[in-house]
Amino acid sequence: MTDETEKALPDRLSLDPRSPWFDSDILQKPVGIRFNGQEKTNVQEYCVSEGWIKVAAGRSRDRFGNPMTITLKGKVEPYREDGEGGEGGGGEGEASEG
Repeated sequence: MTDETEKALPDRLSLDPRSPWFDSDILQKPVGIRFNGQEKTNVQEYCVSEGWIKVAAGRSRDRFGNPMTITLKGKVEPYREDGEGGEGGGGEGEASEG
């Protein structure tokens, strides 16, 4: 049962420890986000059911020192970046020349 809960990613997840959607157990293994078919590496928070991600807006900070974010709407697909093949291994085999 633990393997099943580890593979199932929540509908909403945040990197901010102060957020109610922060889950340190899930974030111990890397989580990748595919947004409108493109991989995003700067996602701060996502929601699959509402179809949005929050990404950092450059190097801007708010008055508390947290990164300013922009909300983008579209198709959100979270996946595990565990290196076991699966869905997230997009970069494997691309560097080979022959």
